[in-house]
Amino acid sequence: MTKLAYEDFKPEREFPLGPKHVTAEEIVAFASEFDPQPMHLDEEAGRASILGGLAASGWHTSAMFMRMMCDSYLLNTDAQGAPGIDFMDWKKPVLAGDTLSGRSIVLEARPMRSRPGIGIVKFRHEIENQRGELVCLGENATMVRLRAGAEATA
Repeated sequence: MTKLAYEDFKPEREFPLGPKHVTAEEIVAFASEFDPQPMHLDEEAGRASILGGLAASGWHTSAMFMRMMCDSYLLNTDAQGAPGIDFMDWKKPVLAGDTLSGRSIVLEARPMRSRPGIGIVKFRHEIENQRGELVCLGENATMVRLRAGAEATA
């Protein structure tokens, strides 16, 4: 299969993300290593918190989103990295038993002046739980190689 290139990322194109079922075991495993706060390690502590149950760390939510993005399109893209994240908002807790899905939407694409043969593709990402509630919202740009011999247009 031909890898996706800069030319394939037109504004408004959407890529589906997920589904990803979230288990208590993975929440605790991630939190144990990276964010060992009580609401991420213990069901009772999670219920006693404002989160309402054993909740994934926001960083875990972001990591799961990254995996969904890789599985959907990124691993089949001639991506060259990313210059950063514009924002990542954690809107609602992701609880044990939730199933996440969503979309990545191309907002814009432009050639890089400083790196001929590479374009910047800006995305908006929306992740929802099984109830259709927005749990994570983000925007970032990814650097994507143009097809050989292609010229980027703004």
